[in-house]
Amino acid sequence: QVQLVESGGGLVQAGGSLRLSCAASGRTSSRVAMGWFRQAPGKERDFVAAISGSGGVTYYKDSVKGRFTISRDNAKNTVYLQMHSLKPEDTAVYYCAARDTGVASFTVVAYDYWGQGTQVTVSS
Repeated sequence: QVQLVESGGGLVQAGGSLRLSCAASGRTSSRVAMGWFRQAPGKERDFVAAISGSGGVTYYKDSVKGRFTISRDNAKNTVYLQMHSLKPEDTAVYYCAARDTGVASFTVVAYDYWGQGTQVTVSS
């Protein structure tokens, strides 16, 4: 079992920045692949970024490439999502997720554990 707790969401103006954190605990949490997803009202949960257990492989949704960066500190069992140049369309609840493997994935169904989510609101 892996437990995930997100933090760092909030309200920001368009063009601003936020950094989300996801603290993981549980067996082998420092070696599992992690991902960030988001869900806007009335829409399906959507992939944002993912990182392998080693941190050597990352994937990004096309619309966030160059603006968002996923990283991890395995010593702290924490994954981060640094978000710059935020746009109103980035507004959503952001979820952290973990897999039972070190291989990163961009599909929702590949993830075994989920956090409770943190709200990100970008005003225009």
